[in-house]
Amino acid sequence: MTQASRTTPAAPGPGRRSVAGGLLGLGAAVLATPLLTACGGGAGTDPRTVTFGSNGADATPKSAYAALTKAFTADSGLKVKTNTVDHDTFQKSITSYLQGTPDDVFTWFAGYRMEYFARKRLCSPLDEVWDTIGDGFSDAARQLSRGADGKYYFVPLYNYPWAVFYRKSLFAERGYETPATWDEFLALAKRMSRDGLSPVASGYGGGDAWSVLGAFDYLDLRANGYDFHLSLLRGETSWTDRRAVRVLDLWRELTPYYQKSGGGRSWQDAAQSLLDKKSGMAVIGLFLGQQITDDEIRADLDFFPFPEVDAAHGQDAVEAPTDGFMLSRRPRNEAGARKFLEYLGGAGAEETYMGVDPSNLAVHERADTAPYNALQRKSAELIAGAKHISQFADRDSDPGFISTVVLPGLTEWLGHPDDGTGTLKKIESQRSRFFTA
Repeated sequence: MTQASRTTPAAPGPGRRSVAGGLLGLGAAVLATPLLTACGGGAGTDPRTVTFGSNGADATPKSAYAALTKAFTADSGLKVKTNTVDHDTFQKSITSYLQGTPDDVFTWFAGYRMEYFARKRLCSPLDEVWDTIGDGFSDAARQLSRGADGKYYFVPLYNYPWAVFYRKSLFAERGYETPATWDEFLALAKRMSRDGLSPVASGYGGGDAWSVLGAFDYLDLRANGYDFHLSLLRGETSWTDRRAVRVLDLWRELTPYYQKSGGGRSWQDAAQSLLDKKSGMAVIGLFLGQQITDDEIRADLDFFPFPEVDAAHGQDAVEAPTDGFMLSRRPRNEAGARKFLEYLGGAGAEETYMGVDPSNLAVHERADTAPYNALQRKSAELIAGAKHISQFADRDSDPGFISTVVLPGLTEWLGHPDDGTGTLKKIESQRSRFFTA
């Protein structure tokens, strides 16, 4: 993620991974009703039960959310009935779900993705919850949790950085050194190719097309800077601008070193090739750690920041999507749901979650980070040292634009990378459909 989460104006929808993952296609509304529905409800809903819609269907996050709800029940006496749906389906169906009879509380994403539902009035403001939890979060976390109207709509749980991951033992065996610049990165990829490795793991098949946005975002951030990146994603700048062309020019230099047939592979399979030392590097999020069950392999995993392209921008921006919770527009057990959200916004809840899922970082400033593994500590340092923090392209832009225009264009381009002129013209021709002056 990812990540890291997609939506169209009619059918919006982390990223991230199986995060960010999930594209909102044009058929989302058709799919929504049978695939993502509330746990149950109506006038007879149990006032001692809170319903919770979760996109954490993978084994690790599912167990982590179960630990959270169990702890909340022990703390409050309220039961939590969890409706778990796979990440991709959750994303595709989210708008129809929220327009119907959704669960009281649901998992979602900070920033632009939260703002979308706030503008559509498909969620409830949480100012009273923030009166209770607010002193535990930084100004940056507060900003990510507020809508354009200044009200709070989101309770953060965790974030995680994207970077270039690798196995330390492989680098030691082959004498590789971590690159700091684009030229060094390409030289390392070329050397790995000569050594019989797939230099950069690649998997964007099926619902995992979102994963290509990690490389796109970092190339744009490094070549053009944070302000241009947001301007492009928010529809304020033409996609045929020379700076956007520059991004595809750079990307085309890297594509010969991508793992072959990435369009037919999941991100998990690509990540596994890194863990198996068949690929040398992977541009991916910390959620890669969910793949690991062997502590020795976890200890052998490391990362370096995406390399510098232009010294004017250096490596001052980090992709660090933030995931958390929102309240539906008409919760059946509103009092219980707000109590649940107050619990979820506490340091103890983040510690409980991270105790099961060490592939994320706590957002709460008073959460105990002593149990962090080395990768988590390094990740926290990377985020803390960033001048700019982005939320991943599908979270920093109109989700419909990304899912129905940008992603299809970029994944098609990756199949036959050229100078990108045609691809960028196609994307630009659709910009005005999603953004108005």
